Amino acid sequence: MITKVSSKDAPSGAHGEVALAKGELVGMRMWRDEPPADDKPSTTSDYETVGYVISGRANLVLEDRTVALEPGDSYCVPAGTVHTYHILETFTAIEATAPAAA
Repeated sequence: MITKVSSKDAPSGAHGEVALAKGELVGMRMWRDEPPADDKPSTTSDYETVGYVISGRANLVLEDRTVALEPGDSYCVPAGTVHTYHILETFTAIEATAPAAA
């Protein structure tokens, strides 16, 4: 089955993410215009996440390591890794999760 999702009409998730196309094995979402913040709680997911930064800057904190993200960067958060994002500048990124995030 072919699925098309327009980001302008896509629903927002529980954390503000925009739900994009989703298959059986992988799902996409967008974090659009996330405002600067450094108080996002750490989390652990049972899925792997890969992302691509469209605009803005953030620090991705993976357990005890900090990775600076800026436009054009891609990143990977392995499943089961404690992580958080410190948004430094209004941030937009596309992420794919496998298996698809709920």
